[in-house]
Amino acid sequence: MSLFLEDISKFQGTGEKNADGKTLKEFLEAYDPYRYQTPSCTTDAVIFAHAGKLDASLEGIRLLLVKRSNHPSIGYWALPGGFVNLKENLEDTARRELEEETGVAGLVMEQIATYGDYDRDPRTRVITTAYMALIDEKDVKVQAGDDAADAVWCDVSLEHTQAEWTKEIQRDLYTLRIQNDSRKLDTTAVVERTASEGLIREEKFRVKEMGMLAADHAAIIVNALVVLKNRL
Repeated sequence: MSLFLEDISKFQGTGEKNADGKTLKEFLEAYDPYRYQTPSCTTDAVIFAHAGKLDASLEGIRLLLVKRSNHPSIGYWALPGGFVNLKENLEDTARRELEEETGVAGLVMEQIATYGDYDRDPRTRVITTAYMALIDEKDVKVQAGDDAADAVWCDVSLEHTQAEWTKEIQRDLYTLRIQNDSRKLDTTAVVERTASEGLIREEKFRVKEMGMLAADHAAIIVNALVVLKNRL
């Protein structure tokens, strides 16, 4: 099998052979990457826009969504995103898919989370890495493309509806509302956040009610909104 990378010099280690008597090159030439079942990887982009000063209330913030034109979740609204090419860095995928589906390019994007529940996509095992950006809406022009039936800015509101604390776990419920009058879109999702307290913290956002948002995208959106609120 041909080598995946042309330059393997930085992976030589001490240069010795392994227990089978193979050099690194010989090992790689015989290596079967399909010996084990492997997941597919995607990226999703949470693109927020605002005009003027933004505060912790997040009042006036808007979100860029695309309407799915194919299965799964056909007709539902989703974050711009798609599959990672074999020789493509994650941030490059996020920017490429965003531009292909919405026409938006050249943004500063921050990686915020990875979502990898095995049942998050019916096609196959798909792990997605979420990115976030915050821009002035007037600085970009949105145009649907690729497999997006539509791409629009939506009004977003987030309500913290319930909170519970135990000795080790904090549990919060958020109600997310997405609206766009011109598309007759008005949908609500409910997302649960659980977080462990302490020096090492485990945090998870899980969709309880998805509304008309695809897959676990409501959880990713709430995750991004909570990150913003905590910074403002």
